Amino acid sequence: MQAELIRKYNVPGPRYTSYPTVPYWDKAPFTEAQWKEHVKKAFQVSNQKDGISLYLHLPYCESLCTFCACNKRITKNHGVELPYIETLLQEWKLYLQLFEGEKPRIQEIHLGGGTPTFFSPEHLKQLIRSILETSEVTDTAEFSFEGHPKNTTKEHLEALHEVGFTRVSFGIQDFDLKVQEIINRVQSFESVKEVTDNARAAGYTSVNYDLIYGLPFQTKESIVDTIEKVKLLKPDRIAYYSYAHVPWIGQTGQRRFTEADLPADEEKRLLYELGKKMLEEAGYIEIGMDHFALKEDSLYKATESKSLHRNFMGYAANYTQLMIGLGVSSISDSWTAFAQNHKKVEDYQQAVAEGHIPIYRGHPLTEEDLILRKHILDVMCHFETSWEKEEQQVGILFEAKERLTEMEKDGLLEIGETSLRVTDAGKAFVRNICMALDGRMLRAKPESRIFSQTV
Repeated sequence: MQAELIRKYNVPGPRYTSYPTVPYWDKAPFTEAQWKEHVKKAFQVSNQKDGISLYLHLPYCESLCTFCACNKRITKNHGVELPYIETLLQEWKLYLQLFEGEKPRIQEIHLGGGTPTFFSPEHLKQLIRSILETSEVTDTAEFSFEGHPKNTTKEHLEALHEVGFTRVSFGIQDFDLKVQEIINRVQSFESVKEVTDNARAAGYTSVNYDLIYGLPFQTKESIVDTIEKVKLLKPDRIAYYSYAHVPWIGQTGQRRFTEADLPADEEKRLLYELGKKMLEEAGYIEIGMDHFALKEDSLYKATESKSLHRNFMGYAANYTQLMIGLGVSSISDSWTAFAQNHKKVEDYQQAVAEGHIPIYRGHPLTEEDLILRKHILDVMCHFETSWEKEEQQVGILFEAKERLTEMEKDGLLEIGETSLRVTDAGKAFVRNICMALDGRMLRAKPESRIFSQTV
């Protein structure tokens, strides 16, 4: 039965870090002036209540990981560090001007990339201290960064902990040497153990590992070996992602191998089910799409209190209405609108140098967008959602019940008069359920392939 469901529902689909998803944002021009108004309103509503979130995109890497679909710049020239940080801080000053003298209260900072630990500990500390000097920090704030096990030093960990970081995420992917070589990410178990031990010794209270299933040359045996090694190190959280093979959107590194090298369909899903079973036996709880946490971790506690939130940074323990993305290609979210920065470093730096918030596109959310966004978020964060009877006047929501009937017959969810709940069997197909609520994608009827497979 599981194999039949995988064949039936394994179709291209979004990962839903936002709704609407980026390919279906409005094509109409979205100006800097429009974005500023959305930011001002969101800040006025949320700063004293929930605080704001910051995402800082640090795009540089010394080498190319061939599985990666992120926006990155490959270089060994560390002379790019300081000019880039200076631009980030100048962009932050442009946002501070919108707050009219009121200090932002920061609930969350996340450093992503690229490889944040490409930057020196001194430069990273300078960056964060400069931001904190202009801000306040909430009592429940969480600061986190993504670290490469091969270049995250004790000095990196200590410097960032000194300025408030308590969470770190290490990209492990797989411990099998053959897999590591084809994805150009060779790192030993010993090096991962060392950096994990260093993080805990420095005072980090939450360590996350990113693992990926569906990589080239992965087998049942390599997944078992990887999870067994992960269990020895006992990270607090685990993101167990499906590999997104999208070479057609310009990810040239992914052309190092072909789809023939990848575990496909049922074989790929069995790798996930095997890993999930092993993680659950080790005490990890599935808390959202692809994510697992120990009961002591704040993400698990957020599922218990129904405060779990999802944004462009992934799952978060707390909601903030305003998330500001700084850096090249970063996406910001005011809840009522999205805005994305220029994708090329040179364009980004030039826009900031000219005194502009460096957005090149955006999307103001319609009333329907906001309603559907709420329900898609509820499904992704809580595996259930409910609506008021008057909301059924939203055509897509009304029609969704009919589209979801087939999934209900397959045992993936339960539909009530004004609610739906994802079953345990349906958790593997959450993206498919969200697609039934995705009004913009359903109306667009995409003919070209723009997403990776859902399973």
